[in-house]
Amino acid sequence: MSTEIEFFWDPGSTNTYFAWKLLPAIAERHGAVIVPRAFNLGYVFRHHKYVLMEEPVAKIENRKRDLMRWAEKYDLPFRFPDVFPIKTSTALRGALALRPMGLEHAFISAVLDAYWERGDDTISTDDGLVPLAESLGLARTEFLQALNSDAVRQLLIDETRDALDSGVFGAPSMRVGPELFWGKDRMDFLEDELIRQNPRD
Repeated sequence: MSTEIEFFWDPGSTNTYFAWKLLPAIAERHGAVIVPRAFNLGYVFRHHKYVLMEEPVAKIENRKRDLMRWAEKYDLPFRFPDVFPIKTSTALRGALALRPMGLEHAFISAVLDAYWERGDDTISTDDGLVPLAESLGLARTEFLQALNSDAVRQLLIDETRDALDSGVFGAPSMRVGPELFWGKDRMDFLEDELIRQNPRD
């Protein structure tokens, strides 16, 4: 049975973009399976009374430069969007709506590429997500019905709360068994844990 890597994500997180790009190669090397978990940072920030843009200006500017270092190192077409932050619950619901169809991974990639590579802030809206869903073969009406269903709305609430209750506090976070790894710069530790669990790798 393949080892599961739970991936707690939010499309408004720069580090989620980088982690999502780096994680598949690690999973493939160790025969692991990536299991996405929607983690609504807007709700989480309110829960922790944290306001992202109230961080010191110097820290924010350094963070932006550091992100470009990551983009350069891994040759990724990352760009910081003109509109930031954005509401992310709609995109998270979109991914959950496509989960039963086996399209969750592809939709996450499409959302992250749209925002962090093309600066498309319309991923925060129903209409902005429709072209991404259509590119994966869904009809507009089918997608919007699933996106706005009570079941999907509740699933986003439940996944976020369940993650908080289990000790997840930020995105991206990766969990292998009881071990939690937070941030794009924890990949070495994540891979060490996969090796520890599967010493024949």
